[in-house]
Amino acid sequence: MSDCCSQSGCHSSHPKKHRCPANGQEYSEVSVRTIVHHIKESWSWLPSTSRYFFCDDPDCDVVYFGDDGSTIVMSQLRTRIGVKEKADDSLLCYCFGVSHSDFQRDPAIKDFVIAQTKAGLCSCETSNPSGRCCLKDFPKPGN
Repeated sequence: MSDCCSQSGCHSSHPKKHRCPANGQEYSEVSVRTIVHHIKESWSWLPSTSRYFFCDDPDCDVVYFGDDGSTIVMSQLRTRIGVKEKADDSLLCYCFGVSHSDFQRDPAIKDFVIAQTKAGLCSCETSNPSGRCCLKDFPKPGN
């Protein structure tokens, strides 16, 4: 599997979670590299801190936030955020363009995504707005 989907990774002394300034819940860290791939006019965005986090709460307009309290909201992005939407055409897998409705029509699509991920052909770190593996976003059997 590619590095983005493996359990091993970089270890650091600072916490990997931080509270969203809008809803107060804790969320995981995301790289500036990921944000640059999703923000509108990335060439004009200047990060205000070195650490950012991804808020996946569908009821919160904040998508990214810094440990300095800065926020990036949905209207500032060029990418739709599938985990924040209820639409059938919202994406589960950004690497291969798999939507909720695609998966509902053909659950075997997940096997394709697993195979591509194992072959190292995914790009979750930059393609998925969360910066994490898309496989975790697929519904569990029975859901």
